[in-house]
Amino acid sequence: MSASIPKELHLLLDSAGALIVFQEKGASWAGALAFSSEDKAREFCRTSNLDAAEVAAISTTDPEAVGALIASIKRRAIRNVLLDLDYKTGACTQIDFDGQSFGTASPRQFTPPAHR
Repeated sequence: MSASIPKELHLLLDSAGALIVFQEKGASWAGALAFSSEDKAREFCRTSNLDAAEVAAISTTDPEAVGALIASIKRRAIRNVLLDLDYKTGACTQIDFDGQSFGTASPRQFTPPAHR
């Protein structure tokens, strides 16, 4: 079953303005963390203790902005977007790239972090 892509993605940026990504242990590729709302982005930061400096939004209906984003992050070995990653469960939606646009969106499950 294919998931849908929201009209706006909220991306996490570090203090230097760089996009925050998630790389599974042992994987050669990373995924850009994105959220369907600013509230979900901030909740991820709270539950994961991630110190993100800013949340930036991009319209998924703006092909020029999406193309520029994808072109810039592909140079960093980022191959997809991980939408609404739940830090506690590891569940999210993976949005693959199709050239300079967003392609297939499908459910993805990572192993959640060990809680002590």
